[in-house]
Amino acid sequence: MLEFKTAGESHGKGLMVIIDGMPAGVEIDIDLINNKLARRQGGYGRGGRMKIERDKVDIFSGIRHGKTIGSPVGLLIYNRDWENWQKVMAPVADKDSELEEITLKKDGRLKKIKAEVTKPRPGHADLAGAFKYNTDDIRNILERASARETAARTAAGGLTDNLLKYFQIEIISHVVQIGEVKSDLPEVSFSQLKARVSDSPLHCYDPEKEKEMIAYIDKIKREGDSLGGVIEIRTTSLPVGLGSHTQWHRRLDGRLAQALLSIPAIKGVEIGPAFSNAGKTGSQVHDEIYYSEEKGFYRKTNRAGGLEGGITNGEPLVIRLAMKPIPTLYKPLQSVDIQTKEPFKASVERSDVTAVPAAGVVAEAMVSFILAQALLEKFGGDHIEEILDNYRSYLEKIKDY
Repeated sequence: MLEFKTAGESHGKGLMVIIDGMPAGVEIDIDLINNKLARRQGGYGRGGRMKIERDKVDIFSGIRHGKTIGSPVGLLIYNRDWENWQKVMAPVADKDSELEEITLKKDGRLKKIKAEVTKPRPGHADLAGAFKYNTDDIRNILERASARETAARTAAGGLTDNLLKYFQIEIISHVVQIGEVKSDLPEVSFSQLKARVSDSPLHCYDPEKEKEMIAYIDKIKREGDSLGGVIEIRTTSLPVGLGSHTQWHRRLDGRLAQALLSIPAIKGVEIGPAFSNAGKTGSQVHDEIYYSEEKGFYRKTNRAGGLEGGITNGEPLVIRLAMKPIPTLYKPLQSVDIQTKEPFKASVERSDVTAVPAAGVVAEAMVSFILAQALLEKFGGDHIEEILDNYRSYLEKIKDY
């Protein structure tokens, strides 16, 4: 089975991801991966860390002469900020690594930061993680809980994008809401959506609403606060039959939801207009089925979002995600020091005002990986040509229905 695991800390040497189960013979365009990493770092409202890092993958294993060879693919992303944190994050303890504070250069100025963190920030994994892993230094938690880890996930999804190309599957994310500012997407083709979003600083289709969103982000930044929003993920049409109704863990809607809810700050997932559908009658919601000699079986609507009974039905996948506001604020919130039990106002070193567009790119990567898993389960083989033979045979067979 196709799977991946990531490793690395936010201010460690870097991040790594190992993808196991990639078939042999898949042509890999490294630019497809690096471009995805660059898009993740972009988007209006991002903070200082994105000015430091210039994420690119270093292929460690599993690819030879531009093609996968069937062994695990190892990808590395080095942290440029590591040079400032080597003593604090040193894997081997020595006198120099046991520092009370470090001096960093920020915005042209030198600033002292405590090496040990004892003050948990509201909205983060800090306090619960410290209890769970029995540590009084919250840095052991925050370094891994950081959304910096999603760069490795994005690289994994960039790799599987190369596999999806063989099936003419593309994925795009776009922002439909920032804070209280919402936009509506008209009936547009996938190519139209992709072209507009690619040129948009907020990955938003509606240029007028985007201006409102940018103005709102600027206002919230001046107030020292942060914003969440809503992202939509769309794909091109998918093959019928990915996923299964036979067991709970094989249902593709459940697998997608789990993968997407694992992205930091994502707190809600809907497939199709699920929450809107909940207030309607069945006759207003379900997609009627038609047949013609030219098209075969087809639907005129896609209110199911491309999935029925945990199985793809041949329509594009449509998913929306709700992202909470980033909890690291320049307007400090109340908390309590875990060692002294004294109250304090939570501090911040650097933060985004919003990372909704970036979260959309991470979501694209997670959807890409889950769809790649489902494709390999359905049309499995050890080499891409074997898989494509199985795929073409399946397409011929379902033509007879």
